[in-house]
Amino acid sequence: MGAPGFDARISWPGPVRGACVLLIDGLGAELLATHAADAPVLTALADQSANRTLHVGFPSTTAAGLAAIGTGCRSGEHGFVGYSFRVPEAGPEFDVINALRWRPHPWGPDLRDRVIPEVVQPSPTTFERAGAAGFEVSVVSGAEHAHSGLTRAILRGARYVGVHALGDLAAEVIAAVAGNGFCYGYHADLDLVGHLHGPGSAAWRMQLRQVDRLVESVWAALPSECLLTVVADHGMVAVDRAAAIDIDECEPLRDGVVAVGGEARARHVYTAEGAADDVLAAWRATLGDSAWVMSQDEAIAAGWFGPRVRDDVRSRIGDVVAAARDSAALLRRSVEPMESALIGHHGSLTSAEQYVPLLSAIE
Repeated sequence: MGAPGFDARISWPGPVRGACVLLIDGLGAELLATHAADAPVLTALADQSANRTLHVGFPSTTAAGLAAIGTGCRSGEHGFVGYSFRVPEAGPEFDVINALRWRPHPWGPDLRDRVIPEVVQPSPTTFERAGAAGFEVSVVSGAEHAHSGLTRAILRGARYVGVHALGDLAAEVIAAVAGNGFCYGYHADLDLVGHLHGPGSAAWRMQLRQVDRLVESVWAALPSECLLTVVADHGMVAVDRAAAIDIDECEPLRDGVVAVGGEARARHVYTAEGAADDVLAAWRATLGDSAWVMSQDEAIAAGWFGPRVRDDVRSRIGDVVAAARDSAALLRRSVEPMESALIGHHGSLTSAEQYVPLLSAIE
């Protein structure tokens, strides 16, 4: 499926007249390899020599991963630098916004009319570019997300098909590909179960089996000369409660701090004027080997947010950026009680979070 403005980074023998990218939220490459017996179809695809893994970049979280799919850019360009982050357009009364809910974090009014999604992410999306090149493009995802701020920012330009369960997800993906179009499909439940019960838990493995059946169903129904590619937005780790640090209860981590964004494995720390150096020193001393801690300039120079950071995106990145090591977590039990109670987390720089499968099959 060649088109002007798109690079053919993966070559396929023969023509491709329809294609689907199916994203399984939270399906890390290491998790899939560890639990291969629960996913024979995915494992068979992974064993094919043409398949490989992808490095998702920082932060390894859903908003950033989906934005990468929707724009073809890293977080420094698409601007979704975390689960929650500062957006100056929201105004001083809102510290940070939640990119998935498009509301102040942890909760507050809908901000779609105030923080315009198309301004937060102004670049043409993959779907707008594909449509302009003459392709039929569809997004098949949860019906509740059809008009969300995140959808408007990163998935605009496609026909949105709202679904409710595995069955209609599979059916709508198959229908879109059979019509010789390009389809992006999204399934969220593996990530949800991993958060609640832990990656690799009995519940997670049962959910992985359902995902494997989903892929099997779509693959079996692909028309000839149609391509299915399975990817993910990030992996996941189970955090060690003994290695968790509660920011809300740790005074050295609060001094000089006016707002905290991100999530338990990747934090943006916004500081009071003139306090950035002291906050950086305090976070490094307090967290020690529990996290990689960098200043904004250091994190950008190290390439955490990709080779280019837009000027307006720089202000969304914390003055201090912290990425948890091993199985540590940077919790906020007072401000984020629900998130802090979760077992599975992601966002950081470990290989378990950073590497995802890239699995393709063509009929």
